Amino acid sequence: MTTAPDPVPFDEKTRPAPTGQWDEPDDTSGSYDLEARGALRRVNGLSTELADVTEVEYRQLRLERVVLVGVWTEGTQLDADRSLAELAALAETAGSEVLEAVSQRRDRPDAATYVGSGKAIEIRDIVAATGADTVICDGELTPGQLNQLEKVLKVKVVDRTALILDIFAQHASSREGKAQVELAQMQYMLPRLRGWGESLSRQAGGRVAGGGGIGTRGPGETKIETDRRRIRSRVSKLRREIAGMATARATQRSSRDRNAVPSVAIAGYTNAGKSSLLNALTGAGVLVENALFATLDPTVRRAESPDGREYTLTDTVGFVRHLPHQLVDAFRSTLEEVAASDLLLHVVDGSDPDPLGQIDAVRVVLGEIDAASVPEVIVVNKVDAMTEDDVLSLRQALPGAVWISAKTGVGIDTLRDLIASRLPHPDVDVDVLVPYDRGDLVARVHRDGEVLEERHEESGTRLTARVDGALAATLEEFAVPVG
Repeated sequence: MTTAPDPVPFDEKTRPAPTGQWDEPDDTSGSYDLEARGALRRVNGLSTELADVTEVEYRQLRLERVVLVGVWTEGTQLDADRSLAELAALAETAGSEVLEAVSQRRDRPDAATYVGSGKAIEIRDIVAATGADTVICDGELTPGQLNQLEKVLKVKVVDRTALILDIFAQHASSREGKAQVELAQMQYMLPRLRGWGESLSRQAGGRVAGGGGIGTRGPGETKIETDRRRIRSRVSKLRREIAGMATARATQRSSRDRNAVPSVAIAGYTNAGKSSLLNALTGAGVLVENALFATLDPTVRRAESPDGREYTLTDTVGFVRHLPHQLVDAFRSTLEEVAASDLLLHVVDGSDPDPLGQIDAVRVVLGEIDAASVPEVIVVNKVDAMTEDDVLSLRQALPGAVWISAKTGVGIDTLRDLIASRLPHPDVDVDVLVPYDRGDLVARVHRDGEVLEERHEESGTRLTARVDGALAATLEEFAVPVG
């Protein structure tokens, strides 16, 4: 184990740089020295210790003091450090204070303790030295790994999945969002129930269970079995509630379909600026916060293209690397808004150290929700925070992308024009003379169709336009005879 210099305050714009033995070019072919491969390596720059806070104020804040632990099995050291930096941001969002971060190179996580028994003891010493009360592992632990680690470390152990679920639970505000998060938590918790001492293994029988005493006592039901039964019952109830909410959401979508209103969904990595883009395009005024998963409940707003056509814009929950499958399953009814859209605005944080990695992570989730076939436009946001070199290198990787800053308004008009050109166009040409007392039909043609020519004649409004089949049938009685 190597000891790094004193940690510096964590800054999200800086990333820990490999030092010492890791200065050599990365080699994933397995040629590391045995000692170097198995060493527990401290990751600098991820401490978020508070400054200028009195002891009284600190006790009022009651922040959890955490140590981050990562196991690096593939990719480069820089990838491993970025993953831990993201875990630190997640921990801060959940309300924790990061004291220390360590990572280890292994061929695969240890089946028993995730890091191996020897390294678990080293981490226990780090926990004792820093005064941490929680250890967060950068991966999903099995129930056995979780149990064994807690026995060795003597503090609470949380994995990446539980951390993300906790953040979602803190941010959920709508009835549907709360139900979805609770369902995901229940699904995660069910296989991880474990007993403390004998309190969860006692069986009730005889008079305690209302029996008849000697000769009638049976095996009964243990407390842990009771908990499992209650969780399964709650999961069933939540699934029914969410299914009912999904039906209401589907009804709203079908209503928009009947009115032939095109839909545009905004998706992307968490904190990429999706809500800021929605505000810039529609003036919706939704919550914008520099935090992970600030948006959990989808927001639908009407917008108008430069040529006067109306469409809907939907802001969705952000994605993240290794998004828990329980969340994808629970939020499926919400994410169906993305799969049912006519156009997908895939927002990317251009100032992030690994924007291409964000795109790959989002596309993995889009594939899981059957949205991979939706026409996609890559929107690179936060260009105001990018360097010229970053812009040049990313332009080569993303030749068809739109470059904007939702904060300053740069590129928003270009994006509006692109949306108008990519929206589905009506496919029926009509030439009609609408009486002046049917102004509602004229307004509907302007709203839902494309008006090519409009003239005001003595008996009504002459319109040459493209509309959908339903509106064309309504206008049929006002068609101008050919010739």
